[in-house]
Amino acid sequence: MEAPFFWLILYRMNQKLTKGEKLKSRKQIKHLFAKNKDIFVYPIKYIWTFSDKSQDFPVQVLISIPKKSFKRAVDRNKLKRLLREAYRNNKNIIYEAYDMSSKPILLGLIYVGKDILSFEEIDKSVKKALLKINDSL
Repeated sequence: MEAPFFWLILYRMNQKLTKGEKLKSRKQIKHLFAKNKDIFVYPIKYIWTFSDKSQDFPVQVLISIPKKSFKRAVDRNKLKRLLREAYRNNKNIIYEAYDMSSKPILLGLIYVGKDILSFEEIDKSVKKALLKINDSL
């Protein structure tokens, strides 16, 4: 199902990270980890692939913070908030490169750093990686 052109304009203007933009389907998550391309920009590993099925949003994102690295839930939740905010602010980079005729993109952001970095460093990393992914599209 293809979204009309005016939806693409709304995606670009809308700065929210809506429920439909979050990757929650177990099948889609398995597909993301099975057939992926990856990019590493410290402290985040980015994995992405094209989706099998059509969706309402051109990009769906999964944010993961390993419990092995951050034992306290407070730290994991803080990092998730920082990553979501950085992605939300910079998602227009990948949306502009998206061609409506192509398949939707599944994107995973996995924090692999061992300590909590500042928002500015995380934001810079997300921006740099989304530009790299944008080039490979």
